[in-house]
Amino acid sequence: MEYISAKPLDLVGLLAESHHPQAGAVVLFSGDVRDNNLGRQVAYLDYEAHESMASKMVAGILADAKSKWPLNIALAQHRVGKVGVGESAVVVITASPHRTEAYAANRYIIDRIKHEAPIWKCEYFTDGTKKWGGNCNCHDITGDANKHVYEFDESKVK
Repeated sequence: MEYISAKPLDLVGLLAESHHPQAGAVVLFSGDVRDNNLGRQVAYLDYEAHESMASKMVAGILADAKSKWPLNIALAQHRVGKVGVGESAVVVITASPHRTEAYAANRYIIDRIKHEAPIWKCEYFTDGTKKWGGNCNCHDITGDANKHVYEFDESKVK
């Protein structure tokens, strides 16, 4: 599987490939580019990645999730390059016998990708300015690059 893609993500195709006879739940998360961020109008995002390192990290995160939950399927892809408003920048799909595990694993995977993978985004605003940052903007909200808005509670993992 290709974890980093310069091409638009094929959500329908990925979902079609993510069904398993032992899975009663399939969860798809799509991180889409919205038209605003922190009160500013966004024109588009441009992602860069250390592709080989990011691919290895995403593969490791998926393997970690599979070791924590009984997943039949776990996949993730992240875009690089220009991603327009309304387009998917990242997709995570998990399938498991029950929804609780599929949802928990999906959340775990996306949070770790956004906070750990060497992927950076540049936000281009409609006023002609731009801003480089990490793959998440938690630090803009919390004021601390090490404090994330969406912390995952490891104590609830098997």
